[in-house]
Formats: sequence, structure tokens, C-alpha cells
Amino acid sequence: MKHPYTYTVASNHSSDRFHGLNVLFAGESQTKPGHKVGPKVYDYYLMHYILSGSGTFTIGETPYELHAGDTFLIEPEQLIRYTSSDSDPWMYRWIAFEGNEEADKLLASCGFHDSNRVLRQAADRRTAVLFHQVYRSLREGGAMGAVQAAGYLQLLFSVYGGKAAGLEGNMERSENGGETLVRQVTHYLSAQFAMPVSIEQMAETLGYNRAYLSRVFKRATGMTPVTFLLRLRIDKARLLLRERPELTVEQIAASVGIPDALYFSKQFKRLYEQSPSSYRRGVLQGEKRLLF
Repeated sequence: MKHPYTYTVASNHSSDRFHGLNVLFAGESQTKPGHKVGPKVYDYYLMHYILSGSGTFTIGETPYELHAGDTFLIEPEQLIRYTSSDSDPWMYRWIAFEGNEEADKLLASCGFHDSNRVLRQAADRRTAVLFHQVYRSLREGGAMGAVQAAGYLQLLFSVYGGKAAGLEGNMERSENGGETLVRQVTHYLSAQFAMPVSIEQMAETLGYNRAYLSRVFKRATGMTPVTFLLRLRIDKARLLLRERPELTVEQIAASVGIPDALYFSKQFKRLYEQSPSSYRRGVLQGEKRLLF
């Protein structure tokens, strides 16, 4: 079967660079038969995930025959080449990133090390989705796209790390499936609470059915993901009300992902039986009494 050649890429146009992970660009390609890259070196990390097809990845003089579900990592200044199959050319997604020792630790936790730059596994929808989310963040994320892309890359590493630690499997049957799911949802919402959050998109990103995710999360925590997100946002707002007196209630609401200040005030009062302004006044008055 002949596959039409495709190639798409999105780049990080931000001039800001952080101390941890920075995604440089990400993309996807259905390669042509026999498509060859290298021999060459890069000055950044480049990680590929194979969606379909097959090919050969060579480090120095050591070749690795790879297929759908496999991941291969190129390290900075490492001489490599990779070639698509003539009969079944691979389609892959890739992420280019840079980082300091934090990147090295994360990659080691995923199972990458000096003698192993290839992870072999069955094709996994969750991994494929996270690669795409990194690309999508750079393409559609606007001013915060680079931050979102780095967040999704962290989630991707957590998936690889879970597999390396033997924590992955059939979540319906795994004894620790609920614990793993709760940890993933909590991490996701804690990282994304200031942004517009879709529970459906979160479920897709983490590789779960939405109804199953909500059911297991509520069974383990006693609340739905939506309720957890609201409480998380309100708790973050309480911190800002105490520590950032120069911010208005409207600004604090927007800062925790609730653009409607009236809705924010109603939910705050429902949870803590006082308005945000009353809470702030009480905190400030208490601080003044401590000073005198």
C-alpha cells in the first residue's frame, strides 16, 4: 500500500528560556520509502515515536530495527542516522527539546541510558496523543504555548517512567489503577488550573475514557474532577488573597482560571462562608494585630 508523504512542524518562537525543559519544535511525518536522515549530529535532544511502519535507527555503527510503538532518542552531539523502510515506510512524531541535568534525570527514569536509546513497546494511544499535544501547544497555544508544551512533555515522561517502573497496564484490572489515575489527574489539573481546562481533553490526553476517569477519580477521592479543579482554584485564590494585596478580586479570579469574577465570588462564599473581600480583610486585620 502506497502512503502519501506528509510533513508538518510547529516551532517555539518564544525568546524566553527556562532552567528546566524547553521544547524547541515538534512535528509529524509520513515518510517516503527509503527516506534517510544523516549521518549527522544535533545540538539538542530529539525523540521520535513511531506511529506505523518500520525503519532502522543507527547510533555509530549499531543499527536498531524499529516498528510501530517504538521510541528512539537522539542525544546532543551523538552521531546517528535513521532510514525508513522501502516496503513499509514509517510514520512518526517527534519532539526536539533542550534541558540541563533535569532532562538527564527524567530520561533515565524513562529507561533511556548510555547503552539504551530505544524503548520498545506496543503501540500506545496515550503516548501518541501526548506527542501531538506538544505539537498542538506550539501551534495553537499563543503566548503560553511553550509553557504548555513543556508541561505535556513532562506528562509524556511520566507515562514512559510509569512503564519503566512497571506501573502501566490495563487500568480496569490493575490493583493500583485507581491510584495511578488519581495521581495523573491531580498532576495534570495542578499544572493546568490557571488555563481553560476541558475534562474531556484531559481524559484524551491521559488515555482514558472520560466516564471511566470521572468514576474512578470520584470513587478514590469522593469528588469529581470538576469539583476537585474548582477547589484547587479557590485554594490557590486564597493564597493570592493573603499574599498579593495589590491584586483585585477580579485579577485573582482570572489568575486561577476563573474569568467570571461574580461566579468566583459565589463559589468562594459557598465553600468558605464568606466573600473573597471579607476573607482578605480578616487576614489583613489579623496581621495588623500581630504587629501591635
